[in-house]
Amino acid sequence: MKTPYKNIYNVLKLNRFIILAVVVCALLSSTFSVWMVFNTNQKALNSAFAINTDGSIIPLKLVTQKENFRVEALAHLDMFHNYFYNIDASNYERNLEKALWLGNSSVDNLYRQKKADGVYNRLLQYSLVQKVLSIDSRISENDGSYGFTTTIIFEINRGTIIDTYELVSTGNLIMVDRNFPNNPHGLLITNYFENTLKKLNDES
Repeated sequence: MKTPYKNIYNVLKLNRFIILAVVVCALLSSTFSVWMVFNTNQKALNSAFAINTDGSIIPLKLVTQKENFRVEALAHLDMFHNYFYNIDASNYERNLEKALWLGNSSVDNLYRQKKADGVYNRLLQYSLVQKVLSIDSRISENDGSYGFTTTIIFEINRGTIIDTYELVSTGNLIMVDRNFPNNPHGLLITNYFENTLKKLNDES
């Protein structure tokens, strides 16, 4: 007795069903895998881990990291502007040297420009005292990069005359290795620029 042949169309339908089932399973598996990778990546971005003294793992949230960065950034900007603008004939070289550790070539270029313009020579010649009265910095974040705008109020004491000025500066902050005591916050000022400078008042 001969074995009857199966209907070729039934065989093709079965093969097509099997192929479609495999493709659908592969797509579902791939989609699930991508979702798992994305979810794991998001959790990793939002959390960091530190080892406690007893060996346990402590989760540190990204929010806390950003808050810590903000504190460090404000302290860094305060330190820089104090060193760069709070100067007199006796301390300007020492203060400016410290300020240059806190910024990149944009700060160095501004320093060289001021030096070429005779700013520091006048400081020595007339025994001027430039004193910072207040520093107000605002930090902004855009796609992982940090910018700042700082308003400095300072006065220049010419002995019998005291002039008060407002300076607005801008720039960016990048993270670098800490270098104590030269750069304790591990940040570097880039693209530094003095935007506006205006005299507020004169006092005799």
